[in-house]
Amino acid sequence: MVKMSALEDLLDNLDAARERTLMALEMLPDEALVAPGVIGRWSVADLLSILTAWDAEVVTGLLRLQQGKAPDNLLAAVANPDLYNAGRYQDAQGRDLDVIFEDFQGARLHLEQWLGELSERALTDPRHYKGLGGVPLARIIAKATYEHEGRYLLFLTTFADRWEPEDEGEADLITLADI
Repeated sequence: MVKMSALEDLLDNLDAARERTLMALEMLPDEALVAPGVIGRWSVADLLSILTAWDAEVVTGLLRLQQGKAPDNLLAAVANPDLYNAGRYQDAQGRDLDVIFEDFQGARLHLEQWLGELSERALTDPRHYKGLGGVPLARIIAKATYEHEGRYLLFLTTFADRWEPEDEGEADLITLADI
């Protein structure tokens, strides 16, 4: 069996997580995408904006590493994802749904382009980037992207399965206790 490179592994996991997310959403109408209740008051649109911000944060972190600087914001986000998510939720309010989807796809494409520029050593050697505190870059990217996105898949699928148009009754609000 041929072992996949760290880049191939990252790209496969990124694609698989994104495919699962999009499949969970494919049958939802626009009204469902902006309705609160995926997780507490978050709507699908809020969640997509938050996931987009994570991809963008990784890209910014990669740029900082390329400049010889530590990706402090990325490391802080990975260390406290709930705090980061809360800030991105506030930033996302009032955004147009079409722009949210465009950014959701665009940020991931941009991330994949940046990843394509990295060597196997840059991704896997815990000593390659001193600013990462001995953690391999691929591990940080995984935590900030597909692992983070995967945390929400059950919430998305449950919300999608429970969604009913407003004329048939309101969609159930889903909380962590429900799952």
